[in-house]
Amino acid sequence: MDAKEQFAILKKRTVEIIREEELIAKLAKRRALRVKLGIDASGPDIHLGFAVVLRKLREFQELGHFAVLIVGDFTGKIGDPSGRSKTRPQLTDAEVKKNMERYSDQIFKILNREQTEVRYNSEWLAKLTAKDIVDISSKCTVARMLERDDFSARYHENKPIGLHELLYPIFQAYDSVAVEADVELGGTDQKFNLLVGRELQRDFGQEEQVVISMPLLEGLDGVRKMSKSFHNYIGITESPEQMFGKVMSIPDHLLIKYFELTTNMDEDEVMTIRSQLEDGVNPRNVKEELALRVVSIYNSSEEAEAAKSHFNRVFREKSVPETMPVHKVCEPRIWVVKLLTDLSFASSNSEARRLISQGAVRVNQEKITDPEYELEIEDEVIMNVGKRKFARIVWESRGDNANSEN
Repeated sequence: MDAKEQFAILKKRTVEIIREEELIAKLAKRRALRVKLGIDASGPDIHLGFAVVLRKLREFQELGHFAVLIVGDFTGKIGDPSGRSKTRPQLTDAEVKKNMERYSDQIFKILNREQTEVRYNSEWLAKLTAKDIVDISSKCTVARMLERDDFSARYHENKPIGLHELLYPIFQAYDSVAVEADVELGGTDQKFNLLVGRELQRDFGQEEQVVISMPLLEGLDGVRKMSKSFHNYIGITESPEQMFGKVMSIPDHLLIKYFELTTNMDEDEVMTIRSQLEDGVNPRNVKEELALRVVSIYNSSEEAEAAKSHFNRVFREKSVPETMPVHKVCEPRIWVVKLLTDLSFASSNSEARRLISQGAVRVNQEKITDPEYELEIEDEVIMNVGKRKFARIVWESRGDNANSEN
């Protein structure tokens, strides 16, 4: 495949390529390009929003190019300020390590392991001396940094900007120098950081990387970008049932964008879906097709069909799942808030109280509204939070052989 044919494939579903003629020239050299992507170590789960960029990286691999994943174990302890209205909490070494332990298997659900180089940026950034940092920083100006929308807004609103935050884009740019990246991918919110990488490579005498910015995928709220921070994401390792149910909950106006960015549909198929919606087809039916396709990408088609049946049974027929986690308790009476946290249905007592006050918690289909409620378990009860989280609660002294999960 020649350079222009490759370019036509790679340009699809991107927002901007800086610069297009440079990418064509690099492709024309008929060598494997080193395509860089930075990984945020702030959370342990990859979601469909980040998968948009990973899927583009897989396209590069399918054309014979090489993925270079930069794990931000050093920069993660600074915290990416992109899109932030306040200073981001810094991660500890332990938090970065714990999160990255789960990333590998998730990433290679999408990428080809044999065509992927994984590097931790502490490999070079931790070795920089104070003089090195001063020399690198001298290549960027404060005025250039304040061109960023997030920094500019915080500056004019008299909100603090830490000096360490100003170093983040510089260190991320130096990653491109360290691995000699030919191309760097990122969301549109990363454009500033990626452009600094071009500038720094030029200052170090390297050929500038091509920057490819990808669209941001809105999350379940339909407004903000999908993010672990906003808790509006669909994780690619969530159970097929959870994934199917979450896809079914996205706003109707995002259907076409989700088909374009999260499935393998070609342009003609997406146009057919668009026409169906314009002709008045029920969005629920279209959404079901989307959910089947998304779940099938990260699981088997059989699991996707089973998730569809589960969804229809629980959500349309208002029944409960045939199988669900079984949780054994040692006492016949337990505080409902504690039970919610024990089940990981809530991350804290305060969140559990909030879920109860919002009417999201039911026991045997009865809504629980009192945060001080104590649940009595004579035999067993079914607890659910919202429409997706179910558990069977069993008093251990019953002497049955209930396992942790059916």
